[in-house]
Amino acid sequence: MPASDGPAPHLQALYQELILDHYRRPRNQGALEHPDAAIERRNPSCGDIIRLQVAFEDGVVRALRFAGQGCAISQASASMMTQVLQGKPREEVERLSRRFTAMIGGDADAATDRSLGDLRALAGVARLPSRHGCALLAWKALADALARQG
Repeated sequence: MPASDGPAPHLQALYQELILDHYRRPRNQGALEHPDAAIERRNPSCGDIIRLQVAFEDGVVRALRFAGQGCAISQASASMMTQVLQGKPREEVERLSRRFTAMIGGDADAATDRSLGDLRALAGVARLPSRHGCALLAWKALADALARQG
């Protein structure tokens, strides 16, 4: 199977299971006691909602929590994002955000970037333009939080 067609069928099945696992058992769901930023984002095309809370300490994302409702893609993306970014310095968070956005836009190199961790399971969303907003919803909330922190 050519690389442009996506991962092999057995990997697609594993990725689908990983997405469903994060949807059914989200990581870092809930509220932070004293967040530095609290952002709510809605996807107007489907109604998905993400409420993201972020705590920073010395230029590092100390903690991320989210709440919301929506499809498996938006909720799994938020869950995976919080796992990958927690404890990372701002520069690394911004780099990973650019890589994830590029992957959702169809960048094959980004889809194989190991630094994205479990987020690579969402690479198939690139072939579903109507779902890009779902995958990027938590990331847009994160961008808002980072902008508020200067």
